Amino acid sequence: MSQPCGRRTVTDGVELDSTIIWSVYLVRCADNSLYTGIATDVARRFAEHQAQGPKTARYLRGRAPLTLVFQCPAGDRSAALKLEYRIKQLPRADKLRLVAGDRQLLLSPPE
Repeated sequence: MSQPCGRRTVTDGVELDSTIIWSVYLVRCADNSLYTGIATDVARRFAEHQAQGPKTARYLRGRAPLTLVFQCPAGDRSAALKLEYRIKQLPRADKLRLVAGDRQLLLSPPE
């Protein structure tokens, strides 16, 4: 039985830290397109995408093999959604620079 306890949850007498870190990730598809998403567990979410099952994002269905090419912790869900939106607004060339390691694109203010 779980009971809220401030920022922690008490489950059967064991305290669990409920601070969840959300991440933004990019996946490269077989057709070389890029998909951007957010998740609390990127490895699990990527495995769901690769499985091509019911939890796969519609865009990724039939586009396997998939490669996880970028991930970045974003903080809470709100911050992750905002960062995801910013990345989705970038031109493809800038997304490729991000994949290549140019994180400066994440620091610059949105236009």
